[in-house]
Amino acid sequence: MTTPSTAPAPAEAGVHSSLDALEAESIHILREVVAEFDRPAMLFSGGKDSVVMLHLAAKAFWPGRIPFPVLHVDTGHNFPEVLDFRDRTVERLGIRLVVASVQDYIDDGRLLERADGTRNPLQTVPLLDAIAENRFDAVFGGGRRDEDKARAKERILSLRDEFGQWDPRNQRPELWNLYNGRHTAGQHVRAFPISNWTELDIWRYIERENIELPPIYYAHEREVFRRDGMWMAVGEFSAPSAAEPVERRSVRYRTVGDMSCTGAVLSDAGTVADVVAEVAVSTLTERGATRADDRISEAAMEDRKKDGYF
Repeated sequence: MTTPSTAPAPAEAGVHSSLDALEAESIHILREVVAEFDRPAMLFSGGKDSVVMLHLAAKAFWPGRIPFPVLHVDTGHNFPEVLDFRDRTVERLGIRLVVASVQDYIDDGRLLERADGTRNPLQTVPLLDAIAENRFDAVFGGGRRDEDKARAKERILSLRDEFGQWDPRNQRPELWNLYNGRHTAGQHVRAFPISNWTELDIWRYIERENIELPPIYYAHEREVFRRDGMWMAVGEFSAPSAAEPVERRSVRYRTVGDMSCTGAVLSDAGTVADVVAEVAVSTLTERGATRADDRISEAAMEDRKKDGYF
């Protein structure tokens, strides 16, 4: 019997029970997709959600290796710390990394640079081409239920048509834990193993599992400037105007997309426990607080997802 001195507090026990259930569901989804599809792949950018997914995959197929490659759509404007972490992670795990480069598409004229310099909206074509060229029939993505209205609409297995497009009004029902992966030639399925997780769940799981992340997720000093209500890093792809004074502040990143449209938050949270406490009281999702590309319109993310973006 557990003695009173070692018994977990009720709140702590509840958190671990919830994380155990989420972990079990995600591992079940990963195994189901690998069993049902011929050529699955996982999106992996080095961001926290994809890091957690990869950790779950390592658990799901232990002691064997992760049985699929990872795919990154590189905008060319990524944070160097995140790219370094990405490369170290795939080397450590011994998995194949497929990179679809937005810069390559701009260089050869298949895509044109946007006037605002933001490249996140340019990811769709390289993504769909990489899926077609590698004949991936299922692609794992890190959408969560609290992240964005459009992503919350997704089923756990979400069909894409021959053009990689998504129809949110014509989705298959999912009863209990029964997932329908049926598709025809040319179609593929997007699979979302962490659909029922929240940002707070992700951070509590990172804390419990002692998962390494890129250092910019934790508080550090950086030169930043204020633009459209966000703190943007001074850098090659995000330069301040004359009317945007540069300050040196303690910041961290809640999400790590394209540098030209991803803002930091003011923070002194230097440890995982500090971040958990900070996220627990936040009233804004990380995308709503720090991603300029999602502010283009109320339906910006859904429009991009319909065209084939994740």
